Amino acid sequence: MVSALSHLECSTCGKHFDARRLQTFCPTCQAPLLARYELRKVARELRPETVSGRPRGIWRWAELLPVQREEYRLTLGEGDTPTLKLERLGHTLGLENLFLKDESINPTGTFKARGLVMAVSRARELKARALVIPTAGNAGGALAAYAARAGMEAHVFMPADAPQANQQEVQMYGADLRLVQGLISDAGRLAAQEAQRSGWFDVSTFKEPYRLEGKKTMGFEIAEFFGWDVPDVILYPTGGGTGLVGIWKAFEELEALGWIGKKRPRMVGVQAQGCAPIVKAFEAKAREAEFWPDAATFASGLRVPFPFAHRLILQVIYQSGGMAVAVSDEEMLQAQRELGSLEGIFAAPEGAATLAALRRLLQQGWIAPKERILLLNTGSGVKYI
Repeated sequence: MVSALSHLECSTCGKHFDARRLQTFCPTCQAPLLARYELRKVARELRPETVSGRPRGIWRWAELLPVQREEYRLTLGEGDTPTLKLERLGHTLGLENLFLKDESINPTGTFKARGLVMAVSRARELKARALVIPTAGNAGGALAAYAARAGMEAHVFMPADAPQANQQEVQMYGADLRLVQGLISDAGRLAAQEAQRSGWFDVSTFKEPYRLEGKKTMGFEIAEFFGWDVPDVILYPTGGGTGLVGIWKAFEELEALGWIGKKRPRMVGVQAQGCAPIVKAFEAKAREAEFWPDAATFASGLRVPFPFAHRLILQVIYQSGGMAVAVSDEEMLQAQRELGSLEGIFAAPEGAATLAALRRLLQQGWIAPKERILLLNTGSGVKYI
């Protein structure tokens, strides 16, 4: 299984960058770089049934992932998470086709494992020695785990009020934990300064190209689960937005391979009322978001006052005919209880936010009862106890 990675491309100006070197983001546009592949070659040589017949895990999509050599493909068993039909909850909501993709069974308990296994694997292949990340919590744990697996140095900058579980797992994996007074934006500023001073490679959300490539495998798995088709609506908790953009990128690549058609789901970005820069921009019909002051929510993964890829996130929502919705912490907590008591799923508050948003959109008539709806639970609620 050989990667068909071709080059990197600026998501704004389209300039090409050499994928054989460590890259960050476009210095001109201050925009994320996107990995591009020789998709015509892949289409000639690879079939859906071949991928489906391979051993389970993220690397069965190797041709569409950036790591060139097999010996650099780290794993702790990430990927191929279940998509569950929510029969009881669907019945209470009057929905015939309600599904949830449960990312909580990934290593370190969240979808962050997908992005960080890819970023760490590729950074190691390109000879990086030390990695640094600002995090609301879960990404720091995932970086620490995969860096330990790779024998690499990891430095994690995290708000001091991040969940204790996140702090303890970073330390358990042997990484350097720096607690910061403030938000993830403050952690990001300090991490960038220290990275420049110490020569560490920064794997912040969208400030390197490959976390997105790990997250897009959710999109591959979704299309595969639905028989090489897509749902009508996908509701996704949107902090940094990597998963939302990644799923969309996966569908674009699958269409280029001829594995799915032109149909796309309406993508719904779900945020917290206490930190909703994407929702504010969407409601203003803007193409760019603004920094959200005094961000506050108990869903730490949604406490991202200014996502670096704000333009890409909004672009996906607009292109899909989607929506951006903000829900309260109280609504998230109620949704957590519903998912637990009706379906046996202890969702992270970020994942539960998608159910709260679904209720809102049903009340508004934006979603029809017979549509095929997919919620994304991005992590385990156990990590927030």
